[in-house]
Amino acid sequence: MLNQLTERIILPDGRMGVIGGSEQAPGRLDVHGLAALKEFRLEQGLPVWRYEAAGYALEKRILMLHQQNTVHVHYALVSGKGQVTLEVSPSLQFRRHEDRLDTPVAEDYPLTRLGDRYELRAPEPFPPLRMRFVGHASTFLSDPRMLENMYYRIEERRGYDSGGRLWSPGSFRVELSFERPASLVASTEDWEIIDALSPAQALNFEWVRRERLLRAAHPAARSGLGPPLVFAADQFIITPAGRVADAARVHASGDELRSVIAGYHWFTDWGRDTMISLEGLTLVTGRPNEARDILRTFAFYLRDGLIPNLFPEGGNEGLYHTADATLWFFNAFARYYEATGDRESLRRILPLLRDIVAHHVRGTRFNIGVDPADGLIRQGQSGYQLSWMDAKVGDWVVTPRRGKTVEINALWYNALMLLAGWVRELVGEQEAREYAELAARVRASFNARFWIERRGYLYDLVDGERGDDAAFRPNQLLSLSLTHPVLDEDRWAPVLENVMEQLFTPVGLRSLAPGHPDYKPRYDGDLRSRDAAYHQGTVWAWLAGPLVDAWLRVHPGDRAGARALLKGFESELGEAGLGTIAEIFDADPPFTPRGCVAQAWSVAEVLRAWVKTAPDDGHEGTDRGRRHRAGR
Repeated sequence: MLNQLTERIILPDGRMGVIGGSEQAPGRLDVHGLAALKEFRLEQGLPVWRYEAAGYALEKRILMLHQQNTVHVHYALVSGKGQVTLEVSPSLQFRRHEDRLDTPVAEDYPLTRLGDRYELRAPEPFPPLRMRFVGHASTFLSDPRMLENMYYRIEERRGYDSGGRLWSPGSFRVELSFERPASLVASTEDWEIIDALSPAQALNFEWVRRERLLRAAHPAARSGLGPPLVFAADQFIITPAGRVADAARVHASGDELRSVIAGYHWFTDWGRDTMISLEGLTLVTGRPNEARDILRTFAFYLRDGLIPNLFPEGGNEGLYHTADATLWFFNAFARYYEATGDRESLRRILPLLRDIVAHHVRGTRFNIGVDPADGLIRQGQSGYQLSWMDAKVGDWVVTPRRGKTVEINALWYNALMLLAGWVRELVGEQEAREYAELAARVRASFNARFWIERRGYLYDLVDGERGDDAAFRPNQLLSLSLTHPVLDEDRWAPVLENVMEQLFTPVGLRSLAPGHPDYKPRYDGDLRSRDAAYHQGTVWAWLAGPLVDAWLRVHPGDRAGARALLKGFESELGEAGLGTIAEIFDADPPFTPRGCVAQAWSVAEVLRAWVKTAPDDGHEGTDRGRRHRAGR
């Protein structure tokens, strides 16, 4: 809705310049030399820009208020005598974020004014955009105009339409001095909510809130990579909007509806991403109550032994086409239970967990179910991508992986072992025996079917449509990284060594080894080109978590070596999404960040791994991890 702000500074002598821009006109400042960006920094995860012009320095901060659809843009003169005039022109286009850029723009959004309050309205379903400029001698200059030929270079590179139009209602003006800062407030909330906090109060409260977030986090998360990732983690935990009936039902049971946005800018809440992210986003950050609410929310949505794969934007019904999200649910609950000892939640969820296993044994949607011949999970239905490697272009499923996949069966074994333990704890040994026996059968079948002795690693898929698939992928790492490793112990080291040699990068693991015919070194171009590379080499940051788990399983106590595997993420906090970690990276150097600029499981798993590798005894451990990192 609020697409852009064009900001101009007018000095006491009348000279004018566009802040940080390149707009030029006779009589204006040489903006490249006098009104240019001199510094950018993050303070407690909040962005600050510093501009300088002819002896004046201006700082700009952006704050999005917690649990509000409100943004504050703060301006403060931090050096220079007297006062300057600041002119800010908003540019608008009310459209859904997935709509084309050339979606028609209203010729004139109706603008109403009441005192210093301004309200712009557009047709349904958009809410009104409410704005005010808080500052000394603030005025609004009406100058409605269309901005033609707006160019979006990244959209063009990604194969989308790259031109459109914006509309501006005019500009705000305010007198700015060292003693008198100013703030533009824009919101879709009611005025009563907007006016509840002054800009100064809002900034102070957010600062205090962030200090509280850091104090609540694990001590190891308060230094190094930890603090920015603690702040980044906070952005993904949400209360879903629009699911009013579901919220009412959840509230009636005494719970809160909570979920996790998988990534910004494009994702909604996804079951798999939520479960993988849960520990890093909530338990490492000292937010166990939100972890509980997230788990109970997804338990509420269980259908036929499955949790939703995702909730489409604007919809209330989940889509259930996933074979692994539900098994990650066991892993997430285990981490929660280990951290809290919350027996009440275990008692509530245990019948659901047993029902999940029963559905998998009988068989459920999308041909997900146990093969009676060996106890392994098989899955697959034409036109669907049911594993986490889920790229699809039209009717083309890029990596269908229909059959028995290595990571889903590692998760299946882990789930059975966890369930056996919980049933033993709450019900008794006899009830637990059936799950332990099924787990033992899965383990025997897994090691017999997936291990490739001559290569020292695992098949990615067995009993597939084209037989067994020996493509070298990171999925096999889960066979030794989970709480209950399904892979025989004498095979852990060769699998890890192969992963380090073929898949390791400073920012995660490649999704396919170089040398494979389908290997793609770059994730770029139009949608088809990008999805063709999505799991065919492209590096995934979240896999750094399982890598660290596997490293410590093979090299117990070598926290220094494990932490060295995370070194590459230090520089990434200053790249794509500042202060956070991108979704994916190119498979070849320089490992350019791609996809979503901020991804929940990237942040969560790196943060979890950072805490897990914190030194506790002063020993440096081995240098194996450092050697691998230096070699790439």
